Amino acid sequence: MKRHMNLRQSLSLIATLGALAFSHQALAHAHLEAATPAEGADVTAPERLTLTFTEGLELAFSGLELNGSDGSAVELGKATLADDGTTLTAPVETALEPGRYQVTWHVLSIDGHKTEGDYAFSVTP
Repeated sequence: MKRHMNLRQSLSLIATLGALAFSHQALAHAHLEAATPAEGADVTAPERLTLTFTEGLELAFSGLELNGSDGSAVELGKATLADDGTTLTAPVETALEPGRYQVTWHVLSIDGHKTEGDYAFSVTP
């Protein structure tokens, strides 16, 4: 009986270690924490896009795109990092007309993990 308990304990320990390793990997990715304009927001024409992530980014391998409701690209200025490399900002080079806009982003965290995503906001008159 004691031998079976040790086997069960060993299996439990292995499962726990596996779960911890997986959760550590999941936490190692840079996830979008906040954005301005925010997802689903109705705003007046923004002068910049600001996305804040859960960990530092590699600027050379991170970027943003902005597209209008017709799919046309909106020109953005050069992206920069702030707040210890967790905030990616890009100026909007042209005044945005009223309508729906799609932000698409891709980032590489400083520990080498890639993440990407998108969201939309609307510009009101």
